[in-house]
Amino acid sequence: MVDELEELEDLVHVTVGDLPSRGYGVMEEIRRQGKLCDVTLRVGEHKFSAHRIVLAASIPYFHAMFTNDMVECKQDEIVMQGMDASALEALINFAYNGHLAIDQQNVQSLLMGASFLQLQNIKDACCTFLKERLHPKNCLGVRQFAETMMCAVLHDASNRFIHEHFVEVSMSEEFLALAFEEVLELVSRDELNVKAEEQVFEAALAWVRYDREKREVFLPELLSKIRLPLCRPQFLTDRVQQDDLVRCCHKCRDLVDEAKDYHLMPERRPHLLAFKTRPRCCTSIAGLIYAVGGLNSAANFYAGDSLNVVEVFDPIANRWEKCQPMTTARSRVGVAVVNGLLYAIGGYDGQSRLSTVEVYNPDTDTWTKVGSMNSKRSAMGTVVLDGQIYVCGGYDGNCSLNSVEAYSPETDKWTVVTPMSSNRSAAGVTVFEGRIYVSGGHDGLQIFNTVEYYNHHTATCLSDRPIITIAQLTLALNHFIQWFDLCIKGPVT
Repeated sequence: MVDELEELEDLVHVTVGDLPSRGYGVMEEIRRQGKLCDVTLRVGEHKFSAHRIVLAASIPYFHAMFTNDMVECKQDEIVMQGMDASALEALINFAYNGHLAIDQQNVQSLLMGASFLQLQNIKDACCTFLKERLHPKNCLGVRQFAETMMCAVLHDASNRFIHEHFVEVSMSEEFLALAFEEVLELVSRDELNVKAEEQVFEAALAWVRYDREKREVFLPELLSKIRLPLCRPQFLTDRVQQDDLVRCCHKCRDLVDEAKDYHLMPERRPHLLAFKTRPRCCTSIAGLIYAVGGLNSAANFYAGDSLNVVEVFDPIANRWEKCQPMTTARSRVGVAVVNGLLYAIGGYDGQSRLSTVEVYNPDTDTWTKVGSMNSKRSAMGTVVLDGQIYVCGGYDGNCSLNSVEAYSPETDKWTVVTPMSSNRSAAGVTVFEGRIYVSGGHDGLQIFNTVEYYNHHTATCLSDRPIITIAQLTLALNHFIQWFDLCIKGPVT
């Protein structure tokens, strides 16, 4: 028998995979029985017995304490300063069984305890718990707590949430209880997600009125960080200027006058601080892309069926979804967005050009008819300036148009403004420095290479000017570079 064994290998490996977990389970049971425990942790009047070897193996804080000849490593009882008793008990149990239950009541004390004991995985789990439960009513408190506990990920997530939900946050008790410096920093942020600057003004004013006697003195500095020139002229006149807090403050009145001058005297705009006319943009919120109407796939440029179909693309989900269709089929339709509402303007329904307009509310997924234009038109240029929609030119079924109309959502009326100097369909239209620029397009006979702009403050239209060509632009740029080099380096000898 022995001779036969000698012919086999002399070494055999035995592995019991669940031994560590079973071993910890046995040690937990031994601890419950109060046996073999060699250390007691005390928080106030609460005492918890444990085994040094288990604590050292599972919790970095105790590993450092018991393996580096610190004073505590020889003490039978160790006082845990600044720890919550229930949190310490839960974390000791975690050291034995690897299980921890986090809820609304214990998450903060657990995070503080895990941070003290250097349990990064528990700290991260608590941060994730809080991050997933951010709300306009708690996000400011969570941000402050995250800053205190040096939880950078949670702090950044809270900041993003505050920016994305600023309007709702500004109505919370936490916001009204903020210190002046915190409110000032918040209303100065570019990243605030607001439909209009008016919402930032209302938030700041609500904060001041919450404790008017002590906070009224801060209004001028707060108002200086609000981008009043971006507010609608009607709002500046009827709301801001008429507010009693503003009226009784000379500095505030000056800021309102500055904003009104922005609308009345465009030539003074370059003297304004740049941030005051820079629209806020919440970079953490991805926008949605809407496809409105058009022609079906069987159609060509001259014939086919116009569509009333509307689809929206979510770049985060990477998918298209259908919205409520328009009440009217429209191709070559003008579209504009004002105050979070999508306007479908004019267009072609397959038989005639349209003057009708309807507006889509994404919150209710509904279309509503609003005031019609004065002229039927398709293939017009459409832009938004100072809260009003402008449509330029287009085609009425007989000829290209030079007429321009402006729509006020507040009055639901279209007003004819100064016409263009040329009849233009399918022109490029954009807004730059408070002016509406119209470039190119055609009149049915010729395609233009000219551009003109409209100044809505003076209601004047500048005559056509040729658009500079790429070749001309390149030549001019080369001349500038040569001149600049000459200025910097001096003449070549």
